[in-house]
Amino acid sequence: MSNEEEVLRIARKLDKMAAKKATDNALDILKALKQIPISLETLQKTRIGMSVNNVRKQTKSEEVASAAKQLIKGWKKLVSEPSTTAKKSEERKNSDSCEANVSSTINRSLSTTSVSSTDAPVQSFSIETCSTLKTTNNPVRDKCREMLVRGLQADGSSTHSESRCTFLAAAIEEAIFKEFKDTGVKYKNRIRSRFSNLKDAKNVGLRQNVLNGVVKPEQIAKMTAEEMASDEMKKKREEYEQQNIKDHQMSTNEGTKTDMFTCGKCKGRACTYTQLQTRSSDEPMTTFVFCTECGNRWKFC
Repeated sequence: MSNEEEVLRIARKLDKMAAKKATDNALDILKALKQIPISLETLQKTRIGMSVNNVRKQTKSEEVASAAKQLIKGWKKLVSEPSTTAKKSEERKNSDSCEANVSSTINRSLSTTSVSSTDAPVQSFSIETCSTLKTTNNPVRDKCREMLVRGLQADGSSTHSESRCTFLAAAIEEAIFKEFKDTGVKYKNRIRSRFSNLKDAKNVGLRQNVLNGVVKPEQIAKMTAEEMASDEMKKKREEYEQQNIKDHQMSTNEGTKTDMFTCGKCKGRACTYTQLQTRSSDEPMTTFVFCTECGNRWKFC
């Protein structure tokens, strides 16, 4: 097993311990982690800094917290070390802004930002990727990217930098544009639906999952309205569906069977009926009829 695979395995184990708030026994794992040589690339891909920091915040053991702090301190020094690889001056000019974006992402992973999923997909930030997400010189596309940035910054309390939001907005728009290959009605509708769901104050979970890399840009670019909906909205839809099922079952199963009525749609005579007092007591009852063959309903007094 490579160092990267071992670190990723440990990260998932620490995430599960933090989620269950059972971190007092994490000391042996942290000591083992300290013995593994970790590169900057491994920090990016495994997000081990975030996992260790989650354990530090959840634990009640001073010994575990101290071990976690020492690891994080050492990794921060690794992030700040200058690169030993020579870069051409022209390439350096084009990549400075993207490298800053990478550094800020790693620093956030080693600080206070948390992810809600233990097996969250890794969000990759490379110089090559950044170079493809510059302004498009297309007014419609650039305007849509600005909309998505506003959606990602909607609550005003995000700890993520503006460059992070700008990068993610550009990646989401890029994925949508590649699907439709134009800026027509379908493209605009897709952008609007992403924007409205990201800025929704009741759908904070979606926005945070995108910002933290749990949901990748190419994933949210294709998600349906049902998939993007907040937990509250999903619960309401489920209740609505259950009520519809219940109503359908009641209309099918309840009532007295009869062949006295003829359905106006299918002309069948297999029906059920119920009678209810819907008006004043001196008025005749209302009869509700349901055709069991085609589902047609009607009433009469």
